[in-house]
Amino acid sequence: MNNTASLLVLLFLAVTYVQSAYDKLFAWKENVSWLQEHFAKTILKNYVPYSLVILVVFELITSVLTLAGCVELLLTGGKAFGLYGAVFSCICLLLMLVGQRLAKDYEGAKTIAIYYVPSVLAVWWLS
Repeated sequence: MNNTASLLVLLFLAVTYVQSAYDKLFAWKENVSWLQEHFAKTILKNYVPYSLVILVVFELITSVLTLAGCVELLLTGGKAFGLYGAVFSCICLLLMLVGQRLAKDYEGAKTIAIYYVPSVLAVWWLS
């Protein structure tokens, strides 16, 4: 198997986004409450629930695409679904990064940057 690194990164992204979307969906009120406080002094303060819906939709799309990418890579060696999943992962992380920077949460922004590296690597490897 010559796609081991790609498969492992896709699995990493799949686990990350499945868990993240699950947490947001099943602890919705707690997440909205925390995020409203987090973004209270930003231009996002009145848009937290809407922003969270958008982020969850992107995370769910990323989850499906990265999981499908794993299956496709294993069964056919194809890379299309994995590439799309990695691109959506980058989009999710950029959305989160904008939010963290607006909230002036620089530690949170650093954490997002750490996740961005494997996402970009996956885009590169699967392109």
